[in-house]
Amino acid sequence: MGRFSWLYRVLFPLYFSTYVSSLFLSPSFPLRHSDESYALLQFKNSFSVDDSVSFASVCDGTTPPTTSWDGGSDCCAWSGVTCDNITGHVIGLDLSCGGLQGIIHSNSSLFLLHHLQSLNLSHNDFRGRAIPHEIGKLSNLQHLEIVWANLSGHIPQQFSYLSKLRTLRLQSLGSKRQLRLTTFTFKRILANLTKLQVLDLFCVDMSYVEPVSLMNLSSSLTSLGLSNCGLQGNLPDTIFHLPKLEQLYLGFNENLRGSLPRYNWSSSLTKLDLSFTKFLIDIPDLTRNLKYLDSLYLRNCNFVGSHALLFSNLTQIISLDLSYNDIGGHIPWSSLNFKRMKHLNLGGNNFTGQLPRFYSYNATQISFLPYPSENKSIAPAPWCLENLGLSDNLLSGTIPSWLYSIPSLTYLGLGNNQFTGHTHQFESLSLEGLDLSNNKLHGCFPLSIFFQQVNLSVLDLSSNYLTGFCSVNSNHSLGFLSNLRWLSFSHNQIQGQVPEWLWNVGTDSLFYLNLSHNSLTDIERIPWRNLEYLDLRSNLLHGQLPIPPPSIRVFSVSHNRMTGEVPSWICNLRSLEVLDLANNTLNGKLPPCMGNLSGNLSVLDIRMNKLHGVIPATLFGKKSALRAVNLNGNQLEGFLPRSLLNCEKLEVLDIGNNMINDTFPHWLESLPVLQVLILRSNKFHGSVPNPTVRFPFQKLRILDLSHNKFSGNLPTKLFENLRAMMETDTKKGLEYMGDLSYYQDSVSVEMKGHLHQLVKILVTFTTIDLSGNNFEGEIPESIGKLKALKVLNISHDKLNGFIPPSLGNLSELESLDLSSNVLVGTIPQQLADINFLSALNLSENRLVGRIPWGTQFQTFGNNSYGGNLDLCGPPLSKSCGNHVQQPSTSNFRQEDEDEQTNGIGWMIVLIGFGCGMVIGISIGYAVLSEKRIAQLMRWIGGERLCELLKRFKSKAR
Repeated sequence: MGRFSWLYRVLFPLYFSTYVSSLFLSPSFPLRHSDESYALLQFKNSFSVDDSVSFASVCDGTTPPTTSWDGGSDCCAWSGVTCDNITGHVIGLDLSCGGLQGIIHSNSSLFLLHHLQSLNLSHNDFRGRAIPHEIGKLSNLQHLEIVWANLSGHIPQQFSYLSKLRTLRLQSLGSKRQLRLTTFTFKRILANLTKLQVLDLFCVDMSYVEPVSLMNLSSSLTSLGLSNCGLQGNLPDTIFHLPKLEQLYLGFNENLRGSLPRYNWSSSLTKLDLSFTKFLIDIPDLTRNLKYLDSLYLRNCNFVGSHALLFSNLTQIISLDLSYNDIGGHIPWSSLNFKRMKHLNLGGNNFTGQLPRFYSYNATQISFLPYPSENKSIAPAPWCLENLGLSDNLLSGTIPSWLYSIPSLTYLGLGNNQFTGHTHQFESLSLEGLDLSNNKLHGCFPLSIFFQQVNLSVLDLSSNYLTGFCSVNSNHSLGFLSNLRWLSFSHNQIQGQVPEWLWNVGTDSLFYLNLSHNSLTDIERIPWRNLEYLDLRSNLLHGQLPIPPPSIRVFSVSHNRMTGEVPSWICNLRSLEVLDLANNTLNGKLPPCMGNLSGNLSVLDIRMNKLHGVIPATLFGKKSALRAVNLNGNQLEGFLPRSLLNCEKLEVLDIGNNMINDTFPHWLESLPVLQVLILRSNKFHGSVPNPTVRFPFQKLRILDLSHNKFSGNLPTKLFENLRAMMETDTKKGLEYMGDLSYYQDSVSVEMKGHLHQLVKILVTFTTIDLSGNNFEGEIPESIGKLKALKVLNISHDKLNGFIPPSLGNLSELESLDLSSNVLVGTIPQQLADINFLSALNLSENRLVGRIPWGTQFQTFGNNSYGGNLDLCGPPLSKSCGNHVQQPSTSNFRQEDEDEQTNGIGWMIVLIGFGCGMVIGISIGYAVLSEKRIAQLMRWIGGERLCELLKRFKSKAR
C-alpha cells in the first residue's frame, strides 16, 4: 500500500463511519431508543390489563396489544407501536381495546414520547378521571383519538397547543357526557388548530358553548361530528359553506336551532345528520342540494313544505333516515333507487297501505307494482339493501316475497304495524336483526330463521298470533344461531313445553330471553350460560322454579303455577337485580340467606303467594340496593324488621294483606326516597305518632294504613310534613314510578268500595287511605295542605266533629270517602269547588242541611249521601223547604246503582266520572283497547279527552 497508506489512514475511518451510519439509518435497521422503550414499559406497568373490560361489541376477540411488549426486544416490533423508518423514534401508539384499567397521571411516562404523531387510547377504562393537562406537551401529534375511555371533567386548554392536529376524536362513554368543553377552551382550540380536518366530539358536554364560535372552524375541515353534545341556540349556516366539508353530524341536540342555507352549500358534502334537532328544514331548499348527498339522517325533525318532495331527488342516496316525522300516505317506492340504497329507515311515521310486489328491474332501477296483484316468477334483482326499517307505521297486508329474498339484508324492522298472514322462509343467510313484533301474524315460526340465519343476533316475534314452534326433523343439525343475543316470543299463543331444540339456540351468546304471556306449561331447564334477562311471566308453568345461570340479572316467573318453597339456591345469584316471583303458589319461609343479594338486588317481588313465618331481619343487609319490596298477599307474621333502614334507596314497600302484628313503623320516616308505603290488612295496632325527624316521609306519595287496628287521633304533624303531596308538578306528565323496561311497579288502591290494580303508577298519583281502623277525633285542618292529593279515604273509622272546609283546597282531589264515621254539621260549600272530584261518599254519618250545589256535585247519586237523615236537596228526594225551587233529580246520574251501564264495565266507568283522569289512566292502561277508550270518551262527551288519551297510549308504548 506504500505511497497510498496515508490516504487509506485518512479515508477508511470516514468510509467506515459512513457505512455504519448507513446501516443504522436505513429502513431495515432503525435506531433503537432505549429511553422510549423504557417509557412505554413504564406506561404499561402503570395499569392493570383486563381483556374483558367492557366494549365487547367493539373489541370482541381483540388481544390487548401490550401483552406482546417485552423489555428485551425492540419496541418498534411491539404491537400497537409504530416507529419512524429513519430516526427510529416512536411516532405512533395505538392502544385501543387495550384492556387498560387505571389512571393517566400528570407525570405519566406517556408524555415523554415527544415524537408521537398518532395516539389512540380508545376503549379503555381510565376510571372516570380527567385528561391530564400535560397532553399539550405532545406537540407533534397529528392524530388523537380517545373514544369511550371513561374519562371525565373539562377538556384542558392545553389541547390548543397541539397545532399540528389533523384528527381529533374525543367521545364520552355512551350518553353520559362525562367530558365537558367550555366556550373559552373551544375558541382557543379552533384558533390554533388551523390544520384540523376531522373533529369528532360525540357526547362531549357543550351545553355552555356558544354555537357562534363554530364560525371559526378550520377551512380544511372535512368531517365535523357534534352529535348529542347538548348544543343549544342558533347555529350559523356558515358551516354548510365550508369548502372541503364532507360529513356533518349535528343530531340529537334537541335545543339546537337553525336553518339550511338556500344556496352555496359545500359541493363536497356527502353526509348530513340533523336528527332530533329544532332545525327548520325547508324541503325545497334541501332537495335542491340533495344531489350532493349520499347519506341523509333527518329523524324527528321540523319540516317546511311537502314531504313528497323529499323523495323527488334521491337517486344518489345510500343511507336515508326519515323516521318519526309523521309522514303519511303510501311509501313512494318508485322514487327510491334500490340498486344503490343500503340503509332505509321510514319507521315511526303514518305510512299506510300494503307493501308493493316486486315486478321487474333494468340497468338503472327496480320497479314495483303498487299492490300485490300479480305473481310473476322472475330472477332476483341486484339488491344492495342492508337495513330496512318500517316499524311503527300503519302498514297492512301480507309481507311480500321480495323481502324474504334480499341477499344483502342484515336488518329488517316491520314491528308495530298491521301485517297479517304467515311468515315465510328467508332465502338469504345475512340477517343479523329481525323485528316482526306487534303485528297480526299467525302460524308457526319459520324454521329458516333458526336453522339458516347463522349471523342472527336479535330476533323479536312478540305480540302476534303465532302458535308455536314448527316440528323439527330429528336429523336436522342443531348447531344453529350461535350468535343470538336477544330473543323474544312474548304475547303469542305458544302452548305446551318449551321445545328441546330451543335449548341449543345461543347457548353461549344469549343474554335476553322473553317467553312471557303465552301458554307454556313446562321449561325443563335453562341451559343458556350467559343469560342475564329471563322473562317467563304469565304462562301456565308448574312445578319447581327453574334454575337460572349465575349470570342472571332479571329473573321473572310471576303469574304462573309454580309450587314449592323459595329455594336457597337463589342466594347464590350474586348478580341478581330483579327477582319477580309474584302470583304463584310458593309456600314455606323466606330464606334468611337472601340478604346475600342485597348489594345488587333492586326489586324483590314475591306478592300473592303462600309464604308464612316472619320476615327475616337478614333479608335487608347493609348497603342494600333494594328499591322496591312487595310481599303483599302472603301469610307473613311477626314484626316488621328494623333492618329495612339499611335500604336507603327504597321507594316502594308493600306488605299489605299479611298477618304482621306490630305498631306503626314510624322509624321508616327517615328513609329519604320512600314513595309508597302500604300496610293494609294486617294486625298493626296502636296510635300513629307524630314524626320525630325534621323531614319525615318527604317523598311519600301513597300511604295505605287501611284495615288494621290503629287507634287514637289522626297524626296532624304527619300531614303537615308530607311535602310530596303538597305541590303538583305539571312537568312530570306521564312519568311512572320505577318505569323500567324489565319491571313495572304496581299496587292496588281502594276506590268506591272496590280494590283496583294500578298496573302503572303515575308519579303524580297520590293517595291516603286510613279506612277500616279505629281512628277517632276530628279530621285535621292540615290535610287541606296536601294540594296534590288524588284520593282520600278515611271511611269506617270513629271520626267525629265537622268536615273541615280546608278540604276544599285539595284542588287535584278526584276521590273522597269519609263514609261510616260520626261526622256532624253541614257539608262545606268549598267541596263543590273541587273541579276534578269524580267520586264522593259521605254516607252513614250525621250530616245535616242542604247538599252543596256545584258542577261536580251534580254528578253524584243518592248513595253518596245515604244514612244522613237530616241532609236535604238534590239528588235526595227530601226537600229543604219552599223558599228555593230545587233542580230536578233527573239531572243526577245514579251510577252506583248499575256498574254495567250500556255494557261498559265499572272499570271503564272509573276512567270517566267514576275515578277521574289520572286514576283512570293508571287503571285503564292495561285493560282497554284504543277503540274502547275512544267509545267511552265520546260517550261522556269528551272528544278532547279522547285525543289526549290516544296521545298518552302512543307515548306509553
